[in-house]
Amino acid sequence: MMNALARPFRRMSCIGRDETGSMAIEMAFVAPVLLIMALGGFEVATMVARQTDLQSAAAEAASIVRAVIPETEAQRTTVRDVLATSSGLTTDQITVTEIYRCGTTTDYVTVADSCGGGVQYKFIRVDLTDSYAPIWTKWGVGEGFTYNVSRTVQIG
Repeated sequence: MMNALARPFRRMSCIGRDETGSMAIEMAFVAPVLLIMALGGFEVATMVARQTDLQSAAAEAASIVRAVIPETEAQRTTVRDVLATSSGLTTDQITVTEIYRCGTTTDYVTVADSCGGGVQYKFIRVDLTDSYAPIWTKWGVGEGFTYNVSRTVQIG
């Protein structure tokens, strides 16, 4: 009689030992976190790669400006077109500007006559602009951002 009463309790004690399905439950908790981390890593790598591309394009621009000083607007347009081809940017995202610095001031001006009769130094500034929207912005998390890479080369 005692064995008949004890049988249901023995079955209940197996409930605590049954591990069937525990891996599925653990995976349900861990999988979303792993997916978000993988997606985040991919997006960060893409952002860093684009920044590196733009820095390389700016270095290329500095090399071109040092090799052949673009004195005219047509020559500066040629530099811009070369950069657009090599970087994948449009010509609207690249500016090549002649700027000046008067004497010992650290500010730049775009008109040489602004310096008066003082000493002036001549520069070419190349500005590259690009924008990026990470995938998580599609779900309303965060927002995109703009890359601004600038290189200034003294030419005179």
